[in-house]
Amino acid sequence: MDKSREQQLIKWLKQQQKACGRYVQLTVLLGVANGLALVAQAYLLADVLQGVIMAGDSASAFVAQYLALVGLFIARAALAYGRERLGFMAGMRLRQTMRAAVLDKLARLGPAYIKGRPAGSWASMVLEQVEDLQDFYARYLPQMSLAAMIPVIILLVVFPLNWAAGAILLLTAPLIPLFMILVGWGAAEANRKNFQALSRLSGHFMDRLSALSTLKLFYRGQAELGQISSASEEFRSRTMSVLKLAFLSSAVLEFFAAVSIAVLAVYFGFSYLGHLNFGHYGEPLSLFVGLFVLILAPEFYQPLRDMGTHYHAKAQAVGAAESVLTLLSHDENLSHGDAKIQGALTIRAHKLMVMSHDDQVLLGPISFELTPEQTLTIVGPSGAGKSTLINALLGFLPYKGQLTVNGVELKHLDMSHWRQQVAWLGQEPQLFFGSVRDNVAMGMPELSDDDCRSLLAAAHIAEFQDRLTEEIDEHSGGISVGQAQRLALARALALSPRLYLLDEPTASLDFHSEQQVIKALTKATAHQGCLLVTHRLDLLQQQPTILVLDQGLLVQQGSFEQLAHTPGVFKDMLSELEDDGVMSAQPRPLFPSSMGDHQEHS
Repeated sequence: MDKSREQQLIKWLKQQQKACGRYVQLTVLLGVANGLALVAQAYLLADVLQGVIMAGDSASAFVAQYLALVGLFIARAALAYGRERLGFMAGMRLRQTMRAAVLDKLARLGPAYIKGRPAGSWASMVLEQVEDLQDFYARYLPQMSLAAMIPVIILLVVFPLNWAAGAILLLTAPLIPLFMILVGWGAAEANRKNFQALSRLSGHFMDRLSALSTLKLFYRGQAELGQISSASEEFRSRTMSVLKLAFLSSAVLEFFAAVSIAVLAVYFGFSYLGHLNFGHYGEPLSLFVGLFVLILAPEFYQPLRDMGTHYHAKAQAVGAAESVLTLLSHDENLSHGDAKIQGALTIRAHKLMVMSHDDQVLLGPISFELTPEQTLTIVGPSGAGKSTLINALLGFLPYKGQLTVNGVELKHLDMSHWRQQVAWLGQEPQLFFGSVRDNVAMGMPELSDDDCRSLLAAAHIAEFQDRLTEEIDEHSGGISVGQAQRLALARALALSPRLYLLDEPTASLDFHSEQQVIKALTKATAHQGCLLVTHRLDLLQQQPTILVLDQGLLVQQGSFEQLAHTPGVFKDMLSELEDDGVMSAQPRPLFPSSMGDHQEHS
């Protein structure tokens, strides 16, 4: 990592301090109070020892000092506890703010952006990397202030007593931060590489775990174990590099602190032996001065040593901040307004070009119109841009040209309000850990149990009407894909939407489940607009309007009969289905007006 980038990250990290509130300042304040108590404690100890050893006073003559020392011990313990507690609170507030910022950013960027990286890498960022910002705010930032303030306080106390001792402290103090910087130069880079390795390992492991049954089916288990082993070994190596730097920095700091204290002890030792006669302003060097300064000497270097110890937290935070800042500063290319639409929905696109978040053209230019109660079907080969169009309609991808809803540009709409008017049903139903009722009424707590049962009946999954409290895990364990799709459909029906966006709603379903989903969708979309993306051409015999996409362009448009007899992409796709024997089966039109009768006759 180049120095300019590192400085940029450090500056950004310090700018986030406002999220910690006053906790960082309070942490510093308690640290300063602890330093003052330490000076008072050293003064009392030196005074007692001077009286007992040099003046020959009785130990019982220092009861007041003993009580004061006990009080200082208790006060310092309380201050240390308060400082740790406030530091933790500062880090906790920062982590909460940062996690909210990351999740909000991902929500705004949408699934089209999120799917560009493995889910494990996002989990690593939200959990691991944000967590590693804790010590930067809880320890490193307060310690930077204390490393400047506590030594100054001690120097202000020491110089009036002995200028030579003060000079030794002043001259040796820079050695610790100097060597700390030298050792720490590579720490941020090592942490950055460590986080990258962790992100790759998390993403790799999570993707393989989700596809475990498929890997076993194709006998790829051993091969994937080898890849996971390789990624784990890389992470181990990176982690050990970070630990080596951390231990090296601690050893260097301890060495130079010990040498500096030894120099000070040698000065006082030779002064008491009469070999040195300077530094005490012409006054006799008392035991009190020597003891007082030597007791304070380790505490003079301690804030600097602590800063060196916490320098690893800084390097760790810089490594973690790189990917977080990259995400948060990513240009969304999405402009949303606050307009709200009413009434039946009419969607018009004119020379529409859908763009990626990197400003690359993914689809277009295309033009079409979707009126109320109309079903507009989109077909095309894989990668043609079908799902891209749905992402644009949901406001997850930027676009150029015109895309209006009831005459209002989509980019000027209030996205939250707009998405409440739309129900999306994809080919991979997403259920969440919780009961059947929780999954159906998600985001709508006002729905009663009877409402949920009615929705389940409408989605033709009546077997769950009496199982509302049954738990479902995140991977839809214990239920079939068809049941999961119909539960997702019941959730979509609960919205009472004015537009349905259906992305391969019958993919991966068996014949019975497919028929149940089609029957429910036929009834639901009878009086609502619907944009259907599908590869099932055998279900489209009665569709009046079909758009054919290929390589991001609109290449054909018309009814099933027109396209079936016109040379082009649609006819080629139809021929492939006929060769596979799909079209020879009994026609099963999608969303026909007599769907119910057709089901009964079949």
